[in-house]
Amino acid sequence: MPTLTIDGVEIEVEAGLTVLQACEIAGKEIPHFCYHERLSVAGNCRMCLVEMERAPKPIASCAMPVGDGMVITTDSETVRKARNGVMEFLLINHPLDCPICDQGGECDLQDQAMGYGFDRSRYAEEKRAVKDKDLGPLVSTVMTRCIHCTRCIRFATEIAGVPELGATGRGEHMEVGTYVEKALSSELSGNIIDLCPVGALTSKPYAFNARPWELTKTESIDAMDALGANIRIDTRGAEVLRIVPRNHDDVNEEWISDKTRFACDGLRRQRLDQPYVRKEGKLQPASWDEAFAAISEKAKGASSDKIAAMAGDQADCESMYALKELLNSLGSSNIDCRQDGANIGGGSRAGYLFNSTIAGIEDADAILIVGSNPRLESPVLNARIRKRFLQGPVSIGVIGEEVDLTYRYDYLGAGPDTLAEVADGSHKFAKALNKAKNPMIIVGSGALARSDGAAILGAARKIAEDTGMITDDWNGFNVLHTAASRVGGLDLGFLPSAEFSYGDMDVVYLLGADEIDMQELGDAFVIYQGHHGDAGAHRADVILPGAAYTEKSATFVNLEGRAQRTQLASFPVGEAKEDWAILRALSAELGKTLPFDSLADLRSRMIAATPSLGNLDEVTPAKWGEFGSNDAMASGAFISPIANFFMTDPISRASATMADCTTARDGGSDARSGTNG
Repeated sequence: MPTLTIDGVEIEVEAGLTVLQACEIAGKEIPHFCYHERLSVAGNCRMCLVEMERAPKPIASCAMPVGDGMVITTDSETVRKARNGVMEFLLINHPLDCPICDQGGECDLQDQAMGYGFDRSRYAEEKRAVKDKDLGPLVSTVMTRCIHCTRCIRFATEIAGVPELGATGRGEHMEVGTYVEKALSSELSGNIIDLCPVGALTSKPYAFNARPWELTKTESIDAMDALGANIRIDTRGAEVLRIVPRNHDDVNEEWISDKTRFACDGLRRQRLDQPYVRKEGKLQPASWDEAFAAISEKAKGASSDKIAAMAGDQADCESMYALKELLNSLGSSNIDCRQDGANIGGGSRAGYLFNSTIAGIEDADAILIVGSNPRLESPVLNARIRKRFLQGPVSIGVIGEEVDLTYRYDYLGAGPDTLAEVADGSHKFAKALNKAKNPMIIVGSGALARSDGAAILGAARKIAEDTGMITDDWNGFNVLHTAASRVGGLDLGFLPSAEFSYGDMDVVYLLGADEIDMQELGDAFVIYQGHHGDAGAHRADVILPGAAYTEKSATFVNLEGRAQRTQLASFPVGEAKEDWAILRALSAELGKTLPFDSLADLRSRMIAATPSLGNLDEVTPAKWGEFGSNDAMASGAFISPIANFFMTDPISRASATMADCTTARDGGSDARSGTNG
């Protein structure tokens, strides 16, 4: 390990670090614009200049590897003068837009100009002006503000894998933009807003809405997919104005998908803000007492084996636990959390988890993707696979749809026939899995939600066992879910004890369930508890207004089995209540009062029943066991369950921004869905 001296203090650091990183370890603040720890080194802003002994001039610390015996000075008169000069040049063409710029108050250029700049400009010539670029409905551009740090270009090329941004021209004629004017086609494009150190790239839906100091910031968890990305919800009053990522190296690093970031305007539209009861064929506003009375009348008159419940894709663990306990008290075990009918659960917990963990993708050296399009189903997880692809040799094979996943892969086949060949060892990719030290298989909902899903799961288990995926320190078997509630529901045992049909039920309780075929409910009396007027509310006979994921403190378990909690960022709208509280009140009306009166009491009982839910932000490994079946698989290609990335749940379907994205995608290149328009 090299030893170097920084400002008179000797420190030892790992080989391969840069001088800038060594200075940060030593507690020295080095200003920079172009450097970012997750992007390649560009070295083009020159703000990070430091003095190095025996060097003829200040060096760019972000691009200089550490060496043994280096002597670095970070705050000499020469360094201060160099930084002042760099800042003066950066501000030559930068407009005085701070009063109207959305970046104002959280701008790196503002902060560093205060610390390292002059109090006046000596530049009296004509300033450069650059035409704004149209990057689509999500990212707003004011390119005259651009300081050519190239972070956005490097992100699009390296992380997102969609190299649509670049620089044309040289010197003061250099411009950043798309080579041919078009909307960005990455599902991660909003992250360039966070990366931009000035106001050149800002959020188009959020433009001119608020200043950072007006916002209340709440740390929470995303529920738009099964990844469980760590987010910060920024609110003003009762309104969610924006969602930005929080860093979590093991889950989402510091990226979030465009749906997570921009669908928040859907929280304001088509909301259910009071109970409704269907009278004379029409839903009429009602009081909570009237709604509960209507439910009580139907439930008490129904046989216990004719009552059923379905939990939706954004249901939290507390509400599912309460609903399960309520149906148990009514004598019914007709419950399910698998809206898509996926053949998972009921066997070993390892049979429905992403056992390798998200961060573990970086350790894999062979990856088989079955019936999944991870670019649409979990864009941030797909970026992790791309990261592994860029790190060095890795064999990636795909069975399913042949789409653009942003990295090279071997297309093996479309469906179960190819999977069977890999399972019996006759396919060449089976040999690649056998040779790998840490082989991995990722099975998607597109394979498991079929009638032969259990057989496909069994074939995937056989591949895992036969190719050395299951060892003492490695489990390469993974299921890629699309629903935030799925793993939590399976952990809670929100599953039927025997097969049943919703069409045979007299009373059906939909806990935010909107993705099932409502026609299959037949003539059942339907109770819908949710937060948006989506498909479930249209079919309902009674509507109970619940809270969205931004409006409650609730537990969600991500696809790797990591329990995390959202926090209340704004209160539910109108008369809406938190979901567990609605179920507790309804149980009293039904004469089956649930044995808890507070959220803390509910959680203690829930954790006693399912201990893994109490291990917050920890992955509880699952023991390998039996799951799936050995039945024959049917024919037919695997198809991803997501046709439109932007509209997969009630919140995103209510979002005007997501509607604009859908229009932009359908109007031109269809790269977001992995096909060419």
